[in-house]
Amino acid sequence: MDSLEQFSTIAPDIGNIFRYISIATAMPLVVAVIYREWDMILPMVSVPATLFLLGALLVRVPRENREAPLSAALMAVALIWLAIALVSALPFSLGLGVSYLDAVFEAMSGWTDTGITMMQSVEDLPRTLLFWRSLMQWLGGLGIVAFTIAMASRTGLTQFRLYRSEGRSEALMPSVVATGMEMWKIYLILTAASIGLILLSGVSLWDAVNIALVAISTGGFTVHSEGILFYNNSLLEVLIIPVMIAGALPFKLFYLLYRRKGVRFFDDQQARLLFMLIALGIIVIAWDLITLSATDISTAIHQALFMSVAAVTSTGFQIASPNEWASVTVLFLSILMLIGGASGSTAGGIKLSRVVLGFQSLVWWFRRMFVSGKVLVPFKYDGKVIPKNVADLEISRNMLTIMLYILIIFIATILVMHLQPTSFDSSNVLFEVVSAMCNCGISTGFITPDIDAPAKVLYILLMWIGRLEVIPVIMLVLGVFKRYE
Repeated sequence: MDSLEQFSTIAPDIGNIFRYISIATAMPLVVAVIYREWDMILPMVSVPATLFLLGALLVRVPRENREAPLSAALMAVALIWLAIALVSALPFSLGLGVSYLDAVFEAMSGWTDTGITMMQSVEDLPRTLLFWRSLMQWLGGLGIVAFTIAMASRTGLTQFRLYRSEGRSEALMPSVVATGMEMWKIYLILTAASIGLILLSGVSLWDAVNIALVAISTGGFTVHSEGILFYNNSLLEVLIIPVMIAGALPFKLFYLLYRRKGVRFFDDQQARLLFMLIALGIIVIAWDLITLSATDISTAIHQALFMSVAAVTSTGFQIASPNEWASVTVLFLSILMLIGGASGSTAGGIKLSRVVLGFQSLVWWFRRMFVSGKVLVPFKYDGKVIPKNVADLEISRNMLTIMLYILIIFIATILVMHLQPTSFDSSNVLFEVVSAMCNCGISTGFITPDIDAPAKVLYILLMWIGRLEVIPVIMLVLGVFKRYE
């Protein structure tokens, strides 16, 4: 089966996704009307109109009378995210006159929940575009496919494969549509609670809504160029912390709590590891700031707490510039960003579940080395004994993904240092690459609108690859050149 034949098996599903998501992308038009930004109507209409037309064309593609293979689902998801970022760039280009490359960077940063911006002055943006940036991150938090599946009226193997190909693995309900619905109910409740919590800090409703949308989605865009520091509000910074943590926890926990299944919060391995990493981050970063950067104790603890949470939850909020820190502190923060939040959350990074599985697999391998080959050493994960053949396969997949992340970061860092010669320390360049690849958005100030076009393209690719956890993008590239049977 060639690439065109594969595409025909899944094109109608892609078309439906584009049509459904076009409805959600029309929401900023309400903001344009409320704030009478009439000049933003046409630029903003370009997104839902283009997506709907694309969807209408794709649903007419004759479908092959067979289910789409997994390879087609993987390629489709990579294509969906790329296409939506390309279309979502139009309001920035048409409404502001910025270069299309910068607009694509902004859109990709939005949908992938990264939070790095190409806008010179965020305050000067129309409120329509400010809300559009927040909305992209909020919708991208759970995923484009997860959003549209929740709106769909049917389920099946194709929908399940698309859902899994996007990096989602929740099985809250028997069908993937029901699971999508439950996740969005939880997401809406958490968003509403986050808005209420942030309003307690005294900020305006407009600011609270935008902060909540990007905090629960672990995004990081703000409506001010100075970010969270603009407010000079310690209470706000404290209130944002539980919102970021909620976004980085597995949504399965909230579902079980909602259903009163008697689950204990810290029984979950990912939740335990998340809080352990936050505690470790506070200790190490505070110590480094006090001893290496001569920061006073209260400021060091405050910055260490907020930045550790922001890093491990892959949220782009920051109240300090890592560029001013010692290189060893920057590298430690990079490790927190690389690990990221939980699987089944809105966070990016390698994911806590992969770290847990990787550690347990190493222990299992070493245990097997010290016993007779005839002795069967069981592999336990999440309290269950996994058959050896299944364990070997899942461990191999897990380690492959981790190695691909590290390899891509290593290669990208070398490329960036060649494409964009700079006076920045190499640890800062590595930090920016990890931030983009792991969809975090915390910056040392290296990525600005002034960097060269090739470096911008590279960072766009990194955000895209990282959000889809590598494999779908590799499959898309291979699918262009390779024939599949």
